[in-house]
Amino acid sequence: MEKVKETDPAAPLPVRLACRVSYLGTRFYGSQQQESSRTVEGEFIEACRRLALFSDWRTAGFASAGRTDRGVHACGQVIAFSTQTPDRARQALNSQLPPDIWCTATAVVPDHFHPRYDARSRTYRYYFGEPPRDPVAMETAAREFSGDHNFTNFARVGDKNPWRKILEIRIGTEGSFTYLEVKAQSFLWHQVRCMAAAALSAGMGEQDADGIRLLLNEAASRPIQPAPAEGLVLWDTDCGLTWDPVGKSPRSCTYCTELRRHHALMEQVCRVLGPE
Repeated sequence: MEKVKETDPAAPLPVRLACRVSYLGTRFYGSQQQESSRTVEGEFIEACRRLALFSDWRTAGFASAGRTDRGVHACGQVIAFSTQTPDRARQALNSQLPPDIWCTATAVVPDHFHPRYDARSRTYRYYFGEPPRDPVAMETAAREFSGDHNFTNFARVGDKNPWRKILEIRIGTEGSFTYLEVKAQSFLWHQVRCMAAAALSAGMGEQDADGIRLLLNEAASRPIQPAPAEGLVLWDTDCGLTWDPVGKSPRSCTYCTELRRHHALMEQVCRVLGPE
């Protein structure tokens, strides 16, 4: 598709637009722009350029609510930018985004809006690949994370303040899957994945709530190792916005349908060919 011509200099002043964005993280090297790797932000910016929503992402104030690692998914990422053609963005973005990214809603926001700094809270879900043997023990252990804690043993802290406040945490089920859902204003790198690994170990009888409480209060010779990235979903980012839903992306719907068929087929093949 040829690029749409740039908007006339006499066009109305830019409108700041926030987009609620979903993506499947499997084929991305994370969400943040990288010069030589496929990322969520990189694909989103290229889609905006093809639609002439802006020419330079910097002058458009392009920003995301947060970064997700390679392989991590989202249904509640928030991306914002300023454009002179917000209607074109709402109507055509999904036609230009690749099928593993789609915009689900938009909102007009103040010019100073920044999805990272204006986020009130972020919610993540971690879906476990195997069910816990003792869901009650898992729930009890997970409750130890509630409130203010030093997460040095449950994150890659670096030079960040290790203290974080967990606003809500629970264990839930969806179909045959068990998940950990956790809400906070902000998280440290790998924090949710480390919390998920610790909760699962309690659900498998490998440790208990006392063990997690100890790790929250005392130094450890070896921090908790994070659970695999593929189970993590950025579930929601609360920026206090009222969203205007965008119609489903046909390309993304087809892509997800084919992906489900592929996984169902591979599961059947493994049953037939896999070792007993």
